[in-house]
Amino acid sequence: MRSMIRMTLAAAALGLAVPALAQNAPMVGGAPMMANKTIVENASKANNLTTLVAAVKEAGLVDTLSSKGPFTVFAPTNAAFEKLPAGTVDKLMKPDMKADLKKVLTYHVVAGKLDAKELMAKAKMGGESANLKTVEGATLTVKMDGDKLALIDGKGGGAFVTQPDVDQSNGVVHVIDSVLMPKM
Repeated sequence: MRSMIRMTLAAAALGLAVPALAQNAPMVGGAPMMANKTIVENASKANNLTTLVAAVKEAGLVDTLSSKGPFTVFAPTNAAFEKLPAGTVDKLMKPDMKADLKKVLTYHVVAGKLDAKELMAKAKMGGESANLKTVEGATLTVKMDGDKLALIDGKGGGAFVTQPDVDQSNGVVHVIDSVLMPKM
């Protein structure tokens, strides 16, 4: 938020107009996430999503996540990738591991635009949890953990949504604190 205020003040001092859209945009990784930009365009500006962006490029998913969608993306931060066992990210980023990398990344994507309110409603409607079919083809479970939205992966691991409802032109992003892993 401070960086946005500084940018706004600096632009005003220079006599530049600051679009109202940028002033009200949610911040992710120090960058405003513009609702009129795609998932890839916005993520590429966030300094806490650089590992995810590099992986999306390596897996050949830039065009897909830049397309019309809509998509719901659960976006792991750099810190989330750092929680993986040592060497996991480097291994997945190797050219011969492209299929596995693509599988992991598409496990973080659900077709359609599901905001946090809808995800919470699905979890409550399902009793305590609800299953979401991922673009990868497997199931991801969403549930409430107190007042937090939690995701459970195919291996029983989990992630919390740390920043919900970051609207994009082709869907919505929910920033998460861990990488979700499908059964492989």
